[in-house]
Formats: sequence, structure tokens, C-alpha cells
Amino acid sequence: MKTGAVIVAAGQGSRMRTAVSKQYLPLAGKPILVHTLLRFQAHPNIDVITVVVPSGDEQHVREMAERYGCHKVRHIVAGGSERQHSVARGLATLRSESEIVLVHDAVRPFVTDAMITAAREAAASDGAAVLAVPVKDTIKIAREDGTVESTPERGRLWAVQTPQAFRLSLLLDAYERAEQDGLVGTDDAMLVERLGHPVKIVHGDYANIKITTPEDLDWAEQVMTNRLREERS
Repeated sequence: MKTGAVIVAAGQGSRMRTAVSKQYLPLAGKPILVHTLLRFQAHPNIDVITVVVPSGDEQHVREMAERYGCHKVRHIVAGGSERQHSVARGLATLRSESEIVLVHDAVRPFVTDAMITAAREAAASDGAAVLAVPVKDTIKIAREDGTVESTPERGRLWAVQTPQAFRLSLLLDAYERAEQDGLVGTDDAMLVERLGHPVKIVHGDYANIKITTPEDLDWAEQVMTNRLREERS
């Protein structure tokens, strides 16, 4: 089944407190976005990649993709005001090119071939899948006054990651329904859940972090440098 990837790189990253958008920050000698693109570029079952970027960055990212040999990047489009709007613009480019789509955060550069494969296969068989890891900490649900309302059972809680993978037709239906209802969801799977379609949980990895703060970047630099050193040895 033809498979496309939408890499969402349209955020500004205010929590990183840098003048440069976080997806362009250097990590072990390459922009974070490039590390992510190379993971999808190298996967044998990814046929086409769309990158969603801040408006005005299209040429910059195209040159970046060409420089690092990411020839599967066929579409680079400007994002919208919300992540959901950005993903919708990315999905529109793949309507005639893909049956399965993986939506992935540009600032999760530690995604592996195994994760991509597992998410893709689950989407092909079940229609919708998310990578996730069991929550380690106890979670509290709070009232508006700041007091604890309840403590959900930790064994049923999962922290969701990306990629999230879907049959493209299903995700497009979910996005169209959300637009009709004026809903902005917290992730792509939530929109599919609203259709009543089950979403499969696929085990991710705690290392598959989203780089959003300076502390995340410091950790990622150490891990990426060590991994590259191991690959060369």
C-alpha cells in the first residue's frame, strides 16, 4: 500500500526560548528536522513525504531537503494557525498519492525504523494506530479550584507519541467532520475516535521524545552524539 508521511514542522517553539524555530536548531551537526526527515527517507515503505512549515520557510526547507538527499520530500506547504490546520494542508497533498499516511512531529528525531513499520502495519490492518508508552507517574485529575478530584488507574494510561498512522481516507473523513463541527482536537487520533472508529495502541519508546525545551535539546545532543559514534565504530 502506498504510504505517505506528513512531517509537521510549522511550530515556532516558544518554550525553547530561541530566535530560531526549534525544528531548525542544530543537533549533532544537523538541523533537528533533517534528522527526522532522514529517518523517513531511509524507510523502504515510505513513498512520499510532505513537510508542513511556517509560511515563508518553504524554499529554505526545500534547499535543506536537497542538501541532505531527502528526495522523497515532494511537497512543502505552509502551515495554518493551529496544528490541526497544518496537518490538514499536508494531508491534502497526498490525496492521490497514498493509501496510508503517517503524521509525525518534526522534533521527534529519535523515531526508529521499527516504530515506523509497526505504526504503518497497524494502520493497514486496523485503520488507525498511535505510538504510545505506559505512563510512569501517578496522574491526578484536578478541580477548577486546584484540589484533586480523582486518581485514574495508572495501568490504563498511555502517553501518546508520533507517528500516528491511518488509512488516508479515514483520516480525511475525520478532518472533514471536525471542520464541519468547528472542533480543534488535541491530536489526529482524537478526530478519528469521534467517528467511532477504534484506534490501535502500538508500543513506542521512552526515547522517542518531542524536543520542546532547552533541557530536551541538551539530552538529545548527548544521545544523538553517542548513537552516531556507535554507528561509525
